[in-house]
Amino acid sequence: MVDRVVCRLVALTLFVLAGAASAGTLPEPTEKPILVVSGQIGATNRDGAAVFDRPMLEALGMVSFTTATPWYKEPVTFEGVPLARLMERVEARGETLTATALNDYTGEIPMDDVRNRKVILALKRDGAYMPVSDKGPLFIVYDFDHDPEANRQKYFARSVWQVARLTVK
Repeated sequence: MVDRVVCRLVALTLFVLAGAASAGTLPEPTEKPILVVSGQIGATNRDGAAVFDRPMLEALGMVSFTTATPWYKEPVTFEGVPLARLMERVEARGETLTATALNDYTGEIPMDDVRNRKVILALKRDGAYMPVSDKGPLFIVYDFDHDPEANRQKYFARSVWQVARLTVK
């Protein structure tokens, strides 16, 4: 009897969660938001935008890679969410992603990069969360060592740090 009740509760929970995901909704942040995604997206949680706190981003699944960059003397290990996974979660429909930093600097990233290159929204550098004073809390980083074409100025310019907003166009 207890097993049947537990199975029904699990099935009901999965049904409710699947319905929420298909309805284009995201959970509300429980901590201080660090990212707003807006524009041509289908999944939202606040005023037509997708607002994320750190745990929400981490829950999307983190990956890491080590690469040399023009900003640090030694190769650095970055850990974060693949931009492709984030765009999939917000149901992005555009062709360009505009990344806006805390100081209003912007960089344009073609969605082809998001789909075809190893590019992440990094939260950590060498195992530690990045502070605002050192390119955090979020930094768009390409895997420059494993993608020689990306090891050029135009991709460095797309590597926006202190990211606060992403706009899908």
